[in-house]
Amino acid sequence: MVGRQPKQLLIDLALQGGGAHGAFTWGVLDRLLEEPWLRIDGISGTSAGAMNAAVLVHGFVHGGAAGARRSLEEFWRQVSDAALLSPFQRTPFDMLLGRWTLDNSPAFMTADLMARVFSPYDLNPMGANPLREIIATSIDFPRLADGAIKLFVTATNVRTGRGRVFRNSELSPDVLLASACLPTLFQAVEIDGEPYWDGGYAGNPTITPLVRECRSQDTILVQINPIERPGTPRSARDILDRVNEVSFNSVLLKELRMIALLRRVAHPSDGEGARWAGMRVHRIASEVMLDLGYSSKLNAEWAFLVMLRDEGRKVADAFLQVHADNLGKRSSLDLGELLEGV
Repeated sequence: MVGRQPKQLLIDLALQGGGAHGAFTWGVLDRLLEEPWLRIDGISGTSAGAMNAAVLVHGFVHGGAAGARRSLEEFWRQVSDAALLSPFQRTPFDMLLGRWTLDNSPAFMTADLMARVFSPYDLNPMGANPLREIIATSIDFPRLADGAIKLFVTATNVRTGRGRVFRNSELSPDVLLASACLPTLFQAVEIDGEPYWDGGYAGNPTITPLVRECRSQDTILVQINPIERPGTPRSARDILDRVNEVSFNSVLLKELRMIALLRRVAHPSDGEGARWAGMRVHRIASEVMLDLGYSSKLNAEWAFLVMLRDEGRKVADAFLQVHADNLGKRSSLDLGELLEGV
């Protein structure tokens, strides 16, 4: 355990989405759950981040931190087992070179090209999603409403373009599938008569409910999609990858900029403004993600997921070694940099 006073500290978690890259978040959570002095107050998650969040709370309700860790491993094992027969597999050459990309996979290239001509309504008229059964069997949804940890899951309303945040008692397999619904791969998920797509378009993840509805003033952002990337992408695939990263980070950056701005102008008596300004923000991320393109988000090989999990554990441990004393006292993420050029 990290050297730290025994007093418990409330924290919030903000979990980004990113398909199979969510196994990195699994590793981060696995490491944080080992620290008894950290108590999770609320979790905001989108896409894979939402699934990690719901599985964690399910396990926590049934068996505390140990149960949460066990449930996360079981969930990702099921995801990998379900992908064993998937046509999206690495080529032997990529395996030989130790590359996790699916860019050279014939099935991925074919699906990528077909998605530009045909929609999921053409190619998957029954709306099948292999994650539905995994989610339904991995999470006891009625028990989520009884959990001490608040959950906030974002999905994007297709009709209005606005995000909707679902809370503990509103969660269901459809809500989690909606939060992870990439419109080029899956049909929109209908909830309460409204169609929904991936929550990343509206908040990846959404910070607002953590500020307004949780007691904690420390939010740890687990970042999957790099905000900055060196160089200028030149290949068609690299350009699309970077467009994906920028679009899925844009709303999050706006919220973080708002916190940074309020820190400069809010007065202690400003009510909600002061609450925003008082938030302490921390980030756990890895440079390994810079080497992983979009296609690897569809790679659910167990070896890949374990590599990401181990990387998540490693960087979470490094974060605790360096920033444990900042938690509860000050931000370890310099939000002032986000205001440069604004």
